[in-house]
Amino acid sequence: MHTEGLFEIALLAAGALILGLVLQRLRQPAIVGYIVAGVVLGPSGFDLFPNRGPIQTLAELGVLLLLFIIGMELSLRAFRRVLRLAVLGAGAQILLSIGAMLILARVFDHSVETAIVMGFVVALSSTAVAIKLLEDIGELRTAVGRTAIGVLIAQDLAIVPMLLIVDGLAGGTGIPLTGYIKLFAAVALLAGMIALLTRRSRVGVPFARTLHGNVELAAITAMAYCFGAALISALLGLSPAYGAFLAGLWIGNSTARAPLLAAARPIQSVLLMVFFVSIGLLLDINFIWDNLAEVLSILLVATILKTIMNVAVLRVLREPWPRAWIVGVSIGQIGEFSFVLVAAGVAAGLVLDTAGRIAVSVIALSLMLSPLWLIFNRRLERLVGSNVQTLREYLESLFAPEAGNVATMALYPRTFSLLLDAMARFVTRREDDGHGGDDGDDARMDDDG
Repeated sequence: MHTEGLFEIALLAAGALILGLVLQRLRQPAIVGYIVAGVVLGPSGFDLFPNRGPIQTLAELGVLLLLFIIGMELSLRAFRRVLRLAVLGAGAQILLSIGAMLILARVFDHSVETAIVMGFVVALSSTAVAIKLLEDIGELRTAVGRTAIGVLIAQDLAIVPMLLIVDGLAGGTGIPLTGYIKLFAAVALLAGMIALLTRRSRVGVPFARTLHGNVELAAITAMAYCFGAALISALLGLSPAYGAFLAGLWIGNSTARAPLLAAARPIQSVLLMVFFVSIGLLLDINFIWDNLAEVLSILLVATILKTIMNVAVLRVLREPWPRAWIVGVSIGQIGEFSFVLVAAGVAAGLVLDTAGRIAVSVIALSLMLSPLWLIFNRRLERLVGSNVQTLREYLESLFAPEAGNVATMALYPRTFSLLLDAMARFVTRREDDGHGGDDGDDARMDDDG
């Protein structure tokens, strides 16, 4: 049996587990630990994954399964109520992002075409990260979650015309007629499916009766529906994620929902972990260090500007302030599909190679820091109107949980040493006395002490 691939898988799983536990101990989301694991194992660390192709494929499958599960769990009647808000919100975000990049292009002497591509890149948010964040704070199945999912799905739909516009800008021919047809077909298909499924209680799917009680068959069926629909969507020139989401909507309103949802969850969790590790593998610390000022300034401007735009757009659309704030912050990162747009821009000659690498670095850092950005803003929100008056009190209130956990972790080496000493005494007593009953009690007392 070949051990090379097994060795890489074991390292990936162990690294993600260890750093995920460490970050959770520091009261941070585990996904940050997964990304850090990718940095440690990738080219910036031990460089143990020279061929990232298989990992990237698994990561993409994880995103598809995530959207498939979102579709299964989504309440169509609730989603129908936020559909107009989602389309208007996503459209406004894209236009404002392009406008901001056009202003920056004039300052830094970039072309209009480059500014439009970078506007597209900044406009998109990460479905995988945002949904995980909302799930961690308990907002995924509330009005906040429905609004965020609606905007994210509208953004995923927008990736199709964005890629067509990039191709048109490169060739100077504009968007072809087929592009408008694809976009109209995508919107019409989603609207038609929502209208059909909201009028029926449950729809039937093949093999629904045989799935109950058969976990293995249910898992295979879930993957077949998800990846099959994604493939059909890709062949039609649409986003694979869009096809996976539509398949999830159909299954979520069918008689096979319960077994397929239960079977798909564990697979999706593993593949999504690989997705976050793959983000860390993209980070080139040496390149970031050489371009630190530019990368950090773009990251800071993009994060703050995008969050402000998100909240402002939702407020203009009459969303309540608390909901607009949480949604705006949770989708304030740059999305995973932005990698595709950067690659398309570089291939079309609209983005220089160095600028493309800077964009990739900013996207990866944005995804990595997004959980921390949400935590920081939620704590800052709770401090508004409090009696905190000095900067030191603000900092202590914001970062006291992490500081306390760092102090606790600093005691781990001492605790581990005491545990080893207790085990050594236990073994020595067993050898001296020839039995371990009372000594075992003494050892447990030492451990407790």
